[in-house]
Amino acid sequence: MAFELTLDHVKAMLKGNKEPEAWHAAMVKVFPKFRINSEKRIAGFIAQCGHESNNFTVLEENLNYSADGLTKIFGKYFGPKSGRNPQDYHRQPEKIANVVYASRMGNGDTKTGDGYKFRGRGAIQLTGKDNYIAFGRDSNVNLNEDGVIKYLASKEGALASACWYWCSRNLNDVAETGDIVKMTKLVNGGTIGLEDRKKHYEHALAILSGKEVHVEEKVSVAASTSSGAAFKTLKLGSTGSNVKKLQKALGLTADGKFGPGTQAAVIAWQKSQQLTTDGIVGPKTQSLLFAD
Repeated sequence: MAFELTLDHVKAMLKGNKEPEAWHAAMVKVFPKFRINSEKRIAGFIAQCGHESNNFTVLEENLNYSADGLTKIFGKYFGPKSGRNPQDYHRQPEKIANVVYASRMGNGDTKTGDGYKFRGRGAIQLTGKDNYIAFGRDSNVNLNEDGVIKYLASKEGALASACWYWCSRNLNDVAETGDIVKMTKLVNGGTIGLEDRKKHYEHALAILSGKEVHVEEKVSVAASTSSGAAFKTLKLGSTGSNVKKLQKALGLTADGKFGPGTQAAVIAWQKSQQLTTDGIVGPKTQSLLFAD
């Protein structure tokens, strides 16, 4: 017998999300189509999507990078040897996407505009023409490319695309084992954000099982920047002035919210510096990123 997902469940799992009613309606409609129909499957899905989309609030890729950010994060495409002047792409998401995503994932070259057209969208960001086409051909969807783009702008579509990706990795079976590490590897390709995903999973499973749960946020020890100012470890979900400072250093729009876009930029920068690519701005990342 399928598990009955209630509005109270969704409100508790998506704490802080301002639209739980709309998300509940989408989940009740979409989950059965993809057999996400047990406590463990729902908890696993919510854990992964909650992390990837900052609690179902970020549903489209942010590519609004400054010239400095492009050089730091996408050196392969905008560095000194690339033949491109990053100033020509400063704060121009469409032009940036058309370079970064050109000639891969089924996309055409930079002139086709495919990179921006098929940029990341959805609760687990669907990216690239091949994936858009494959999702559209699913029997639960049946849409052409343009129809998929329109559908992804809705909560139902954002959720359905994530469900499709989930099922394409056979994650329902994995979820039944409760193996959060394997779930994470199949979604992420590694274990980036594993602790946050575990927190989401334990929280969701406790709620769906009818148990009271209190999740305490781990507080990291404050580090110091080269200027001597206290600077706490930052990660997905962090907010405030320190996040703005981080975003400015990476050439991002400084909105003070550490979402998936900021996390992706941190990971790319860490990779360029040969640091551990965990998307967490701890003491080592800070010491290099904020060096005078």
